[in-house]
Amino acid sequence: MDFLLIAGLWLDGSAWDSVVPPLRALGHRAVPIWLPGQGAPPDGATLADQHAAVLAAIDAASGSVVVVGHSAACTLAWMAVDARPDKVARVVMIGGFTSADGETYAGFFELTDGAMPFPGWGPFDGPDSADLDEQQRRRIAGAAIPVPEAVAKGIVHLHDERRFNVPVTLICPEYSPAQAREWVDGGQFPELAKARSIEYVDIESGHWPMFTRPGELAGLLAEAAHE
Repeated sequence: MDFLLIAGLWLDGSAWDSVVPPLRALGHRAVPIWLPGQGAPPDGATLADQHAAVLAAIDAASGSVVVVGHSAACTLAWMAVDARPDKVARVVMIGGFTSADGETYAGFFELTDGAMPFPGWGPFDGPDSADLDEQQRRRIAGAAIPVPEAVAKGIVHLHDERRFNVPVTLICPEYSPAQAREWVDGGQFPELAKARSIEYVDIESGHWPMFTRPGELAGLLAEAAHE
């Protein structure tokens, strides 16, 4: 199975460096996605540009794919499902959920000079970052790429209700599967409330398991492909 891996805000394809080898060892093709706007400095890429990059990766695959989104990129993964429901075998969301049609993609933090820089570790104090050591924190912060304004403030567009037929796996790091189920069932994430098949999977980590539990994460992704 081909796995298309989309990292969350401020991260490029290198975020998956420790996940790719064990996933390939399990017999899968792992393709980290490098998105437009992840240069230095970030260019004027838009959410539509990033969406197109994910679709190009799906179209380049010889068969069906598993699309994996982390954090805010769960929405980008869901947008890809919406656009290619017949080519996506499953969508996996790690540490995040999806926005709905008409919502802003990622208007979470302040913008500076046309981009949203990494805000430091303060907003992530607690369960999100508790398992990161100092070296990992420096690595993530040092490599963080400001998100272009036209990505962060981009509007989510969804069109094809066949997306609800694509199975969803929610990998739950800093919160429990029970909490995630309660949020979905309670209507906090209306897109997922309409999904016909959702699997909730636990991982004992903070918000960035690709850095702290890469082998375990690879195993969970491989298991999801066989559900």
